Amino acid sequence: MRTSATGNLEQGFSLLEVLVALFIMALSLGAGMRTLGGATRVGEAVPARLAAQWSAVNALDELRLARSWPGIGSQDFSCAQGRYRFVCHQVVTDTPNPSFRRVEVGVTQEGEAPVLAHVITVIPDNPAQVL
Repeated sequence: MRTSATGNLEQGFSLLEVLVALFIMALSLGAGMRTLGGATRVGEAVPARLAAQWSAVNALDELRLARSWPGIGSQDFSCAQGRYRFVCHQVVTDTPNPSFRRVEVGVTQEGEAPVLAHVITVIPDNPAQVL
């Protein structure tokens, strides 16, 4: 508060104080909007990643249900899920235990490089003997 020339107290805020307060509010609201924008972009990717995870698990389930010993090597194949067109990259490698093979499945969208899902499991040579 200031005193005027007549000695009365003036109440209220000066224009400079109001402008500083508005500037601080604008900065904080801008940071909040940027955070919400990032969360929206992440939220848009969740359904695609979930569908990619399902595709990877489906590919491994097909391998288990075939009850065949997978050959060592890698292969790419289409593994669409709903409206998404995915490509599954499957890699089969040896393990220290000769009765098991390690199987990795990575899933990407057609024509895109980032891996949306990556699942690793082991497949037994003879599932009936393992249990």
